[in-house]
Amino acid sequence: MSVAPGLQPESWHLLSLLERAPGLHALADTLSDLADEGHPIVVGTADLKYSNGLVRFQERHPDKYVQFGISEQHMVSTAAGLATTGLQPYVATFASFMALLACEQIRTDVAYTKQRVRLIGHHAGITLGFYGTSHHATEDLAITRSIAGLTVIAPADATQLSWALRAAATYPGPIYFRIGRGQDPDVYRRGDASYEIGRAIEHSTGTDLTIIATGSMVHPSLQAAEELRGQGISVGVLDMHTVKPLDEIAVLAAANRSAVILTVEEHNVLGGLGGAVAEVVAAAGLPTRVVRHGIDDEYALIGPPTHLYRHYGLDTDGVVRAAQAAVKV
Repeated sequence: MSVAPGLQPESWHLLSLLERAPGLHALADTLSDLADEGHPIVVGTADLKYSNGLVRFQERHPDKYVQFGISEQHMVSTAAGLATTGLQPYVATFASFMALLACEQIRTDVAYTKQRVRLIGHHAGITLGFYGTSHHATEDLAITRSIAGLTVIAPADATQLSWALRAAATYPGPIYFRIGRGQDPDVYRRGDASYEIGRAIEHSTGTDLTIIATGSMVHPSLQAAEELRGQGISVGVLDMHTVKPLDEIAVLAAANRSAVILTVEEHNVLGGLGGAVAEVVAAAGLPTRVVRHGIDDEYALIGPPTHLYRHYGLDTDGVVRAAQAAVKV
């Protein structure tokens, strides 16, 4: 592996991890391409340019990159100020720090003033398994979707992240992007489908069950659906990449078609995608059961992410079990 001049040895391991994280490549490379195309982009991060891959943006556009150090709240407030000058700031840090630590700044400085700031919360959910509760982000969807005027997007893979970033380049108002650690399996190819913020992607339809998943849970949900069909269950899958504004039309269509809706998210079952879907179904007065699958109202354990996914049923087998239980009731 080639090492950039002046790079300290302690950064080599981080770069090695980055090379295995295509989602982080998509983040930096798409933003770099948008800057090349003339969009007034400025990118900032809070001492995490190797963890989120934005070192690649810095290499291509050093004059449009700001290193804020460990000062996440200051970074968000500064981004709001930069947006008032006509720039379009994209600022990134761990999702736990972005949505929880900087919640006040997001609400008051960015969303209340309707600034076109793009807030990127990476390593969301339990992807920072060993780092513990302070670094787990299992409340960020509930927090961000309750902030008025803030769009919330959780892409399923690197390709969809690139689509979403491009769509965001001309989208009004502030946006919170919820992404993982850049190692999500591929769900889409670049030519697979058109992408629109606020419109769910329908992979299939079913009369027994519709799985509505977001972010990292789309891939295991699609795999689970294949297994369930082999068991004679009619199952559909919706990728709800935009948690706010929620595609209510797609939710209601699924509720009218299927006996049960199963929401799947790498998040607390309270206040996130499951809550949003349940609100829509309840408001419409439909009898469709909504079952929320995610992390119960608790603080996630500490351990390797793969072990945690298995423990909380956030892998293919876990989604299959949750679906089987939902349709048997």
